[in-house]
Amino acid sequence: MYESTEQWRAVDDYFVATLVGEDAALAQARRSSRDAGLPDHEVAPNQGALLSLLARMCRARRILEIGTLGGYSTIWFARAAEHVTTLEVDPGYAKLARRNLEHAGVADRVDVIVGAATDSLDELIARRAEPYDLVFIDADKPNNPRYLEASLRLTRPGSVIVADNVVRDGAVTDPGSTDERVRGVRRFLEQVAADPRLDATALQTVGSKGWDGFALALVR
Repeated sequence: MYESTEQWRAVDDYFVATLVGEDAALAQARRSSRDAGLPDHEVAPNQGALLSLLARMCRARRILEIGTLGGYSTIWFARAAEHVTTLEVDPGYAKLARRNLEHAGVADRVDVIVGAATDSLDELIARRAEPYDLVFIDADKPNNPRYLEASLRLTRPGSVIVADNVVRDGAVTDPGSTDERVRGVRRFLEQVAADPRLDATALQTVGSKGWDGFALALVR
């Protein structure tokens, strides 16, 4: 029985080579993020393909992404939908993401909004943005509960909400954790569970990104 991160990575690499076929633009987006010193937080290629498939399966026309980083997952979404709004707090990351989106040929379908995501979400709500069909939450975990509240105001029945990194190497099970990231994820999951507007589940995963997982919710 294999339990090593090396084996997890090897399996991910096999899935990518066999099923995903990450193209040059996506690979360049990942490389440019590493070269620019961005944290290694973007989704793995097979996870990006999963997000794209989810968007296509729910026939998402408009997607909201909370947390752009270098635009890797943004490219996957933009290839699956008509429009993506992506929120990034760091101007340098947003600049790199725009370059990667241009290189991938999808910049015309993406709005990159720079600033604190909570503020940007408030602005979208205030101007009564057209509802989004899919929301991907992949930013600072302490604010996940606020992101969920805003997402519910920016979606409609039938919309899908996905939250990444909800396992935290297993720390999500610790009610006494003092890590604000873990506490934010736990509050988020508790809110999801208590909200009658949502049907949801969560899955833990292993792979090139280690031991983690994601939550998936459907707006009733």
